[in-house]
Amino acid sequence: MRKFYTAEAVTEGHPDKLCDQIADTILDVCLKNDENSRVACEVLATKGNIIVAGEITSTYEPDVFGVVRKVLSEVGVSSKEIHMDTFVHQQSPDIAEAEENSKEKREGL
Repeated sequence: MRKFYTAEAVTEGHPDKLCDQIADTILDVCLKNDENSRVACEVLATKGNIIVAGEITSTYEPDVFGVVRKVLSEVGVSSKEIHMDTFVHQQSPDIAEAEENSKEKREGL
C-alpha cells in the first residue's frame, strides 16, 4: 500500500498561522494555570473576523478575547477593527468520562 504524506507551510502573517498562534496561546494559558486543563478549540479568521470555538475544561477560565487581542498585538495587527466571537463551553460529560478512563491513563502512559 502506498502512503502519502502532506504538509502545509504558510508564512508569517498568514491567517492559518495566526489562528494556530491564538489556539496555542489559549492552551498555554490554561495549562499554566491548571496543568490538568483539557482544551479543544479551533480558531477561524476571515475578513475582519476572528471566531474561537470549542471546549475548555479547566479550573482556570481564560480571557479568550484578551488572548486574541494579545496575539494580534504581538504580530502587529490592531484589534480595533476586528470583530471577535467566542463559542467556548465546558467539555461534554461523555468526552470527559472517556478522557478520565482512557486506556493510556489506566496503563500509566
